[in-house]
Order: sequence, then C-alpha cells, then structure tokens
Amino acid sequence: MARRDVRDHYDGLAAEYDEHWVYGPEYTPWMSGRITEALTLSSEDRIADIGSGTGLFAREVARHIQPRHPVLCVDPSDAMLRELGTPPPPSLTPVVASAEDIAEGRTRLPYEQLDAMWLKESVHHVTDQERTLRGLADLLAPDGRLLVVMLPATIQYPLFKAALARFEELQPDPAVIQEHLRTAGLDARLDHVEHELRIDRDRYLGMVRSRYMSLLSTFSDSEIEKGIAEMRAAHPEPELVFPDRFAFILGRKPKERA
Repeated sequence: MARRDVRDHYDGLAAEYDEHWVYGPEYTPWMSGRITEALTLSSEDRIADIGSGTGLFAREVARHIQPRHPVLCVDPSDAMLRELGTPPPPSLTPVVASAEDIAEGRTRLPYEQLDAMWLKESVHHVTDQERTLRGLADLLAPDGRLLVVMLPATIQYPLFKAALARFEELQPDPAVIQEHLRTAGLDARLDHVEHELRIDRDRYLGMVRSRYMSLLSTFSDSEIEKGIAEMRAAHPEPELVFPDRFAFILGRKPKERA
C-alpha cells in the first residue's frame, strides 16, 4: 500500500480501531506486558511508540510503569492520535509523524535521545526499512532498546485463502529485520511469543468486513464478501480459536565505554 493509502485506511478506522483490535479483555494487557518485559521498561525511561495508532498499547504500558516522562505516541494519522483524548492523558504525548519523519529528522521529538522505543505491527508500512531502522537506532541513548513486534512470515488466522496468500507475499521476514538492526549497530536477537485468541465468529467476520488489517484494504468490496462467504463455509463453529504468534526483534545499543 502507498503511504497515503495507509494513512487514509487508518483515518477511516480511527473511531472503531480499539474495538477491532481488542479481541478480548486479556489481549491488550498481555501484549503490553510482553512489550514492557522485552524492553525492560522503567518509570525513568524516555519512551516512544512508533506507529502507535490510538495509543492502545502505550496507554496500558504507561498505566503499568507510571512514567516520569510522557510516552510519545508517534503516528502519521492525526485522526488516530485524536483518539488519545482531548486533551490526551498526561502520561502520553501525541506526535503526528511517520517513522520515516522521525528517522530522517523531518520531525523532532521532545526528547533528545530515547531509552526505549517499539514498533508494533507497523514496520511493514515502512518503505525503506533498513534506512529507517538505522535512523531510529541513531536516536537511542547508550544502552537504549528498540523493539520490532511483527507477525511472522506465515500466520494461522482463519482468513480466506487469497488474504493469507497476499499476506505471505507482502510480509517482511523477521530475520531480515533482525539483520537491519545489526547493520544499524545494535545487538539484536529474535524471539517469538504466542497468545491463543478466542473470538465470536460473527464478530470476527465483521472485523474482516471493516478491514481491520491494512492487508484487507487491498481487496475490493466484492472480494471481501466472497472471502467472508468462504470463511463461513470453512468455519461453521460459533467461536474461532487460533494462535496469534509474533516475532519480537529486540535491538540494544552498546553502552558507552568508561
């Protein structure tokens, strides 16, 4: 998807985004907890959520760690960031910018350096991933951490076949992202976490119809409806149960030498 198409997609989803992403009451705390744990976040850290959307995970992280410095919610969609609230809570600061804007210095952040940042399922929207990740890595303080959370190259979602095939065509390889972080001068490791999702089938079909994944915006209305019919036939059960598996690629900047 082109950058404008991506922004338009999320602008259209903004008011309903949290509803689409909250599969169940345990999902957001679970993912936010994994992010907090992987980045070893503390209340003293200067933190940015790059591609934060409505701040769904940043809000939960901030609630948990009670940051002394507001968590920066960076997103190119002003409509998404408005969902933080007017005014936003004191623990969150919206920044209307893309990852590229931050990495290339077109938008300056309130903090000169960052102790931690994460990109949750947004790296696939970045056009030049190697260059952008290098620019983001340059913003880290010594011993700073950068976490890329992304879906693996294949997923087991109960989507229609054409959507799964297109996902595999478009999804970056987590191992390539790990290498980009190493090229940027970070010590990088790749791990995986998994969470079982249980969701009412009709609710999930409604999420697909609303194109809750940006991938689905590459299909026409008629293709979406055909896909939903395929999903109904393949999944007559009232509740869908499937694994949500994520690659966690963590890069750490070396400490300054004494």
